[in-house]
This record gives sequence, structure tokens and C-alpha cells, in this order.
Amino acid sequence: MDPQLSHQVTGSVATVVIRHPAKRNAMTAAMWRALPPLLTELAADPRVRALVLTGEGGTFCAGADISTLQGSPQEAQGLAMAAEEALAAFPKPTLAAVRGHCVGGGAQLAAACDLRLAEESALFGVTPARLGIVYPASSTRRLVSLVGPAAAKYLLFTAELIDARRALRTGLVDEVLPEGELDRRVAELTGVLVARSQLTQAAAKEFADGRTDRDAHWAEQARGSGDTAEGVAAFLERRQPHFTWNVSASASHVSTSG
Repeated sequence: MDPQLSHQVTGSVATVVIRHPAKRNAMTAAMWRALPPLLTELAADPRVRALVLTGEGGTFCAGADISTLQGSPQEAQGLAMAAEEALAAFPKPTLAAVRGHCVGGGAQLAAACDLRLAEESALFGVTPARLGIVYPASSTRRLVSLVGPAAAKYLLFTAELIDARRALRTGLVDEVLPEGELDRRVAELTGVLVARSQLTQAAAKEFADGRTDRDAHWAEQARGSGDTAEGVAAFLERRQPHFTWNVSASASHVSTSG
């Protein structure tokens, strides 16, 4: 199979699969380039209310295909950064479902997701020190925001792999699942995510990521959305709410990367 990113939309959940089994799902230059436009397409799809990123088979992503670094390391790193930032800016909840190795560029992608679930045998590593690469400032800040400066320095300085339990303790992952339970839990959690208010999620994602210039925008969206009235009515009537505000249909939505 040629290296590729595949995707499908089931119900309200888009699943993007990293496929390069010959090299443990390492990302080629073409795969890095393909991710941002794919995310743009899925962000605009009103059916999609959450996105799952995973790897084919028993590996999430073993990083960048090292052969793509031989020509221009700066270009290769730029492609990885663009893909990472596009994933971080995706306006709906994102979840990395991790099996096996999540290393280098794979760890960059997982860190750019909102949530990370891992099987207990998963291994994580941030490995630029093995190649003499300066890890991007934005990626470093994202890692520090997840695990704190001490754990980030350990990962970056040593380039050593850590197991899923240690990743859980540091905050690099949110949940660790026994073997065979990851798919069930991902389906369960995404079911929760798509049932909640996308208005709440989109605003919270911007605020949590440090954006400070959109308070008035989100107040206006809340006033016109109907989600609050529906949520209160559903609570009083003891039923599940049916939230209708959709980020894809919001003409005034702009990228959260600003």
C-alpha cells in the first residue's frame, strides 16, 4: 500500500487514518502536505462534529519518514509544523487514538489534538535530539502546556520513549485503556462529544488555547444560537438536548490559530 491518509465520516465523527505500514506509519512529505487541506474539508462539513486521528494497525505514527529529511530538513520541518498547526486549529473536538509508537512527528500530531487516548502498551517520544533538529518553538510551547516544563525538558533533552502510564501521569495522555478496549472507549467518548453543544466546545477551545480577542464574538453567537434555551429546556424536561449551532455553518467563524 502506498503511504496515504485515508478518512471516513460515520455519523457525526470523522476518522483520519495514517497509513504507511512499511515504516510504522511514518509521515512522508506528501502525507504532511495532504493533511491541512483534508482538515479544511472536514471542518467545512456540517455532518462532522468531532474528529479522530489514528494509525493503521498497531502503530499510531513513528514520526517523519527520515528519507524526506535528506534533501531539506527545514522544508520537512515546515511541512510538519503546517500540518500540526492545521490540526490544532481544527474548530471541532479532536481526539488522538494511540496504539504502539507515537514518536517524533507522531507525537507532534497527537499533542495538537484536544484529547489523547492510548492503549496501555503505547510508547511516546519527542525525538529531535536524536537527529540534531531544533524543535519548533510553537511545538515546544504546546508540549509544555500539556506536561509542564520539567517533563517537556526530559522528553526533549533525552529523546527517550516513555510508556503510556508515565504519559498519563505527566498529562500527555488523558486516558489509558487495556488492550482491546481503545476502539470501544473512543466510540463512547466521541458519542458524548457529538451530543454536547458545539457552541460551548468551539468557544472553550479558543479560550483554552489562549485566544483573548473573541469574547464579544462568542457572546453574540450564544445570544443567537438557541443552544442555551434548548439546554435549559431539555434539563427541565429531563430529556436529551438537541443543539443546533454548528461551527461549519457559522459565517463569522475564523481560524482559531490567530
